Amino acid sequence: MSVGLVVPLPAYTLDPAFFARKAEELGFESLWYHEHPILPVKSESPFPATGGEIPWTYAHFTEPYIALAMAAAVTERIKLCTGITLLPERNPLILAKQISVLDLHSQGRFVFGIGAGWNREETTMMGGDFDHRWTQAREAVLALKELWTKDEAEFHGRYYDFPPVYMNPKPYQKPHPPVLLGGNARNVLQRVARWADGWLPNRATPEMVEGGRKQLDALAGEYGRAPESLTISVFGQPPDTTRQQVDDFLNAGALRVSVWPQHCDTEEEMGEQIERMAERLMR
Repeated sequence: MSVGLVVPLPAYTLDPAFFARKAEELGFESLWYHEHPILPVKSESPFPATGGEIPWTYAHFTEPYIALAMAAAVTERIKLCTGITLLPERNPLILAKQISVLDLHSQGRFVFGIGAGWNREETTMMGGDFDHRWTQAREAVLALKELWTKDEAEFHGRYYDFPPVYMNPKPYQKPHPPVLLGGNARNVLQRVARWADGWLPNRATPEMVEGGRKQLDALAGEYGRAPESLTISVFGQPPDTTRQQVDDFLNAGALRVSVWPQHCDTEEEMGEQIERMAERLMR
C-alpha cells in the first residue's frame, strides 16, 4: 500500500484512535500529524503557500506525539508519521525518548518527518535560531542519532551540548526511525543525502519528484549512500486526488503519497469521506 492520510485541521476535533483505526481498516499505509505548538497573534512572516496572512486553521494544531501514541494503541500496521516536527522548537534530549517509546511500543512504525519552520516569531519564541534553523535542525538530528544508538551518548555542538548520558529505551527500528526532510528549499536534497533518509516535499508535482529522484541517486553515490536508502514521500495532496495521480508520483520515484482530507465536524462524516477516498485510491 502506498497511500497515507494527513489529519486535517482543526486536528483535535477528531479522536486520533477513531481516525487511525478507520484508516487502517480501509488499507491506508500511513497516518500523518503535523504541528505548530503556538502561533503569534501578530506576525510579519508570510504564509508560504500564499505569501499572505496565516489561515485561521493554523491556530488549531494538536500535539502530534500524543495523538500518534493514541493511534498506535488501537492499530497494528499503519505507519505513524510526523509531517512535520518543527525540530528547532524541540529539545532533542526529551524528543529522543518520546520517539523511542513511540517506536518501541508500535513495533517500529514511526516515521520522523521534520522541518525547520517558516514563522520567525514562533521559532524565536520557542528557542530556535530562525536565521540558521536548518543548521540547528541538522545538529538536533545528529544529537538524536547519538542518543538513539549509543549506550552512553554525548554531543558537543553549537546548539546542543551534553556530557555522556543514558537514554533508554532505544527505538525498535535499527539504527533509528527514518528521518525525512520536509520542504522544497534549494539545498534540501543535499541535506537528505548528507544526514537524513528521505525527502518529504509539499505541493509537489510528478516532474519535481522525478527530478528529485535523479538528484538523490546521483548524490547517494557522492556521499556513499545506497540510492534505495533515500526515499521520497509526497506530502499533502488534495482530497480529490485520483489513483492515476498517485501512480504518476510512484512511477516518478516516490515511495508513498499522502492525501489530505477535508475537515468534517463529525466522525460519521469523516468516516464516509475517507471511505470514498479509499474506494478511489486503493487497488
